Parts: sequence; structure tokens; C-alpha cells
Amino acid sequence: MQDVIIISAILIVAGVVWRVLKPQGLDADQLRHSLTGIVYNLLLPALVIGVLWGAELTASSFVIVLLAAVGVFCGMGLIWLWLRLFPQPLPATGTLLLAAAFPNATYLGLPVLESVLGESARAIAIQYDLLSCTPILLSVGILVAIHFGESKDNNPHILKNLLRVPPLWAAIIGLSLNLTGTYQPQILQQLFEMLGNGVVPLMLFSIGLSLRWRGDWSQQINQILPVVAIQLMLTPAIIFWLVPLFGIDARTEMALVLEAAMPSMVLGIVLADRYKLDSHLYAMTVTATTALSLITLPLWYSLMGG
Repeated sequence: MQDVIIISAILIVAGVVWRVLKPQGLDADQLRHSLTGIVYNLLLPALVIGVLWGAELTASSFVIVLLAAVGVFCGMGLIWLWLRLFPQPLPATGTLLLAAAFPNATYLGLPVLESVLGESARAIAIQYDLLSCTPILLSVGILVAIHFGESKDNNPHILKNLLRVPPLWAAIIGLSLNLTGTYQPQILQQLFEMLGNGVVPLMLFSIGLSLRWRGDWSQQINQILPVVAIQLMLTPAIIFWLVPLFGIDARTEMALVLEAAMPSMVLGIVLADRYKLDSHLYAMTVTATTALSLITLPLWYSLMGG
């Protein structure tokens, strides 16, 4: 765990440094857009197909999807209670609901799980995100963004948005090939593995490119602290309490708790921009939760017996 946290931190910091220095005049946001486009449309779908095609799917898969959804809605419910006590402007309210609900389950979760539980744990991260978190983000998350945002786009186009997610299509293809027992040729296995190997370093670097802090600390800290507490402490605590009730193996239990303890999902900033939420607040929340997760993730790992 410590090694992968250090390596992840180095890649993230490299992205932050790039944002500051702009080598060869390359703007961080433009570079991030290009890198995430390659990952989202090519590398991640290849990884998803390769992993799910060869994964051993059991009854635990249902538990993974269920508890991922529980984690999302618990996070959203907890921040909603806080917002009832401490009301915020509508764009900030929508931003905090998204930031507290959706974890960075693939782009940080996948390398963490792979490092502590082995390559086979990649399937858990992918199922957690693509079969639960992402569909909820592109349905409930979009409805939240529309309701609290200042965008004039009042048509959520939920089905259309889901159909435009290449990794989701890749998950469907990978699961179909797996469930039908289709043989995976070695050349395809090597191709998917080669493409998939680029996902983690590029996305960790892209996380660094996306991190930024604007405004006065004292002004923003009161908005961000509850999200930090929910994402990094309360939601994983709930999942930690629930996992023994399902009779799954200790390895999957650890994976689910670690996934629930991930920082805020970077992809949420896309919704914040599109539907005119407080995108600066979202970026700062991602920055804070990502930085602090480098401390809290090893603590959860130790608590789970790692």
C-alpha cells in the first residue's frame, strides 16, 4: 500500500507541477482533455473488456454493485443532512452533493486495489465503478446537476448519456463474452493488456493536471470539510459495517471498503462545468480529498488487516 501511495502521489504531483510550469507552453487543461479523451475512448475500454472477459464472476459481483450504490447514496444523504443545517447557494449545493457521493473508484481505486490485492482485483474496481457508480452519476447525478445548476439545459437525456459512455459499452461486451464462455485469443489478451497498462499512469497524471485551488482558504474550507469527512471517513465506515453481513470473502471486503474510501470522482467536474455548478469548488474539493486520501487510505487498509 505505501509503495503505490508514494508512486501515485509522485504521478499526481507531476501533473500539478505541469499545471504550474506549462512545459513547451502546453496548457494543463488542454493536455488533460486530450489525455482523458484517449483513456476514456480507447485505453479504458480495452482494459475493461480484457478484465471482465477473463474475470471470475460470482455472487460477490452483485454485492459489489449493491454496496457501491449504497455508498453513493449514503454519501449523498449525509451531505444533504449537512446542507439542511448549513444552506449553501444552489450551484454550491449541487457541487457538494456530487463531490460527497461519487468516489474516484477507477482512476485511483484501480491502482490501489491492484497493488494490495493483485491483478484480479481490477475486476472489482471496474464492477464497482462501471456497473454502479457511473450509471448513477449519469442518471441521478445529472438530475442533481440540472436541478441545482444554472444551465438552461433542462433535458437530462439520461439514456443518450449512458449510450455515449465507451467504457460502459466495453463492460457490456466484456460481461457478454465472459458469460457466454467465449474463448479469449492470446493475441487479444496481449493487446488489451498493452492498452490497459496506460490507463493508470495517464489518469493519475491527469488527476494532478486537474487539481487547483482558487480563492481564500477560510472561505472554502467550511464547504469542503464535510465532503472530506463523508468521502474519506463516514462512507467507508458504513461499508465497513455492512460488508460482514453479506458473507463475502475478506479480500472482497477489503476492496469494497477501500473503494468507498476513495476521494471525490474527477469526472464530476465535467458535470459541474456543463450544468454550471460551482466548478471551482468542485476542483478544490477533489484537490483536498485526493491529498488527504494519501493519508487515510493506508489507515483503512491497516484497519482491514492489511
